[in-house]
Order: sequence, then C-alpha cells, then structure tokens
Amino acid sequence: MKVFINKRIPETGIKMLKEAGLEMIVSEKENLSYEEWLRYCKNTDTILSIGVEFKYDRNFFEACPNVKAIALYSVGFDHVDIKEATKRRIPVGNTPDVLSKATSDVAFLLMQSVARRASYYFRKVKEGSWGAFDPLHALGQELYGKTLGIFGLGRIGYEMAEKSKKAFGMNIIYHNRRQNEEAERGLGATYVSFEELIRNSDVLSVHANFTPEHQELFNYALFEQMKPDAIFINTARGGFHNQKDLYRALVEQKIWGAGLDVTNPEPMSADDPILQLSTVCILPHIGSATVEARNGMARLAAGNIIAFSKGERMPHCANPEIYK
Repeated sequence: MKVFINKRIPETGIKMLKEAGLEMIVSEKENLSYEEWLRYCKNTDTILSIGVEFKYDRNFFEACPNVKAIALYSVGFDHVDIKEATKRRIPVGNTPDVLSKATSDVAFLLMQSVARRASYYFRKVKEGSWGAFDPLHALGQELYGKTLGIFGLGRIGYEMAEKSKKAFGMNIIYHNRRQNEEAERGLGATYVSFEELIRNSDVLSVHANFTPEHQELFNYALFEQMKPDAIFINTARGGFHNQKDLYRALVEQKIWGAGLDVTNPEPMSADDPILQLSTVCILPHIGSATVEARNGMARLAAGNIIAFSKGERMPHCANPEIYK
C-alpha cells in the first residue's frame, strides 16, 4: 500500500509508517501546485494530507479513483466533501484532542493581547517610539469578571472557557447545537441562544467546526449587535468571519477589538488595513504549533493510515458511518 505525504511531518509519524511496512511517497517540493498534487494523488492508495490548500471534492474523487483512504493532519475537515467520501466508502481520518490545549492557549493569548493592545505596544517598542508617559494613551481593558461567550463549546472551547474562568473569574455563556452538560457542571456555563450570545458577550470566541452554513456568519450586521467594548476572537476557521466587515466594525467602534489566528482570506495581505489597528492581534494560524501537539497529530494521522492498511477501523474517523 502506497501512502502519499504532501508535506513534512514530525519523525514520530514517519517512524510509525516505516515500522508498519508501508511505502511512503513524500513530495520533493514543500509547496505543490494543484496539478502536481493531483498527479501524486492519482498514483497512491492512501493520503496523509497536511494543510487545507486543496479540496477533496467530487472532482478530486473522480480524478483519483485509486484513493481508498485519507488521513488528515488536522482536526477540521471542512476541505473534504464528507458526503462524497462516504458515498464512495472512503474513510476520512482526523486528529482530535491532541491540539485542544495548544489551540485554546492561542485563543487565550489573543484575548489578553487584544485586551492590553500588546501588538500595538510591541510595534512601538520595535519602532523606538515609546514617547513620553501619557496616562490616557491607548488604554487597554481588564478581563476580570467579564462574560466570555463561546460559539462551539467542544474540546477546544472547553479548554478556553476553563482557562478564562480560573484566570479571570469570567462568566461563561455558550451556544451549541446541543447543550454541554459537562461544561455546565464543571464551569457553571450557561447555554444561551445565538442572539443572546452576540448581545451579551464581552469576549466572543469561535471554536465550532466550520461548515458551509457558517460562511461569513460573523458579518457587519452581527458585529453591530455586539457590545461596543466587545472583543472578537477566531481560532477556528477564517471563513467564519467577513474580514472587511470586521475592519469596518472596528473602525466604526461597533466592537472594541479582535484577535485572529485564522483570516479571510488566508494567508491575508500584508497591507490589509486591519493590521494597523491598535486593538487587533493577528497570528499566522499557529494554533497547533507546539512540539507536543504536532507530534501528537503525526501519531494520530499515522495511526489512522496503519489501521486502514490492516483492514481495521480508523481510530479517529470523521465519517464513521461507513463502518456500519
């Protein structure tokens, strides 16, 4: 069985695949064009897929009929047409849990960085423009006792809520498709409607799985309904927010600040005016960028491939219904 790996992954995953006796085809180039990527995929049985540049849609599956399984090096699977894969009996593996702490750490970091205008002040230090002490210049805000709203209170959202509760005594409200009883018991979290979440959050942090219905859900009309001193945090997918609308809402002071680890588009332009705002902090999608998280992702992705090669069920599968 041939396994195509389109980018480098930690050695722990490579070692597992070697020990399982699988033949690996590793891209010689780090960044493939679509045509180059497709050429590799056409000549393989399974794919260990890193990144979300290319879509696994109907066109892909028709062009690559030999592909029998896909193991994603990610939790999210919005770049895969799961219905199409399921129809073709192709299991799609992902890597849940191992990056929950790391990603929530970044959301927590962004919340604090925005609240205290850290990016803005760091830029002033680099520019050598501290200036004289001004007791009223570019003040931040404190988070103690504020209300944290979580959109999508799953594993990552729970970690973010727990950190915020313990560090700042924040009140937790959330909106999910279903209630999270563990969060209600352990964190005193309160389930609210989506409208209440928008209106009542001092900090609104997005942690839901992205689906087409969520495309640019957070737009100007929604930002208008938020508190004027609210902070918007997105570490999930850039598609959740309309970035031009976010900039407009910030400039017009409909909301106070924003922290993003994901952007729309991604990567974003270096001359995007949102980067000049003092209450904005943007990172280049580093939610899982720790040694521990990336090694864990490699182990889970390799484990999914190895299980499939043995005719076993993938331990972490985004479409488990194919096994029924």
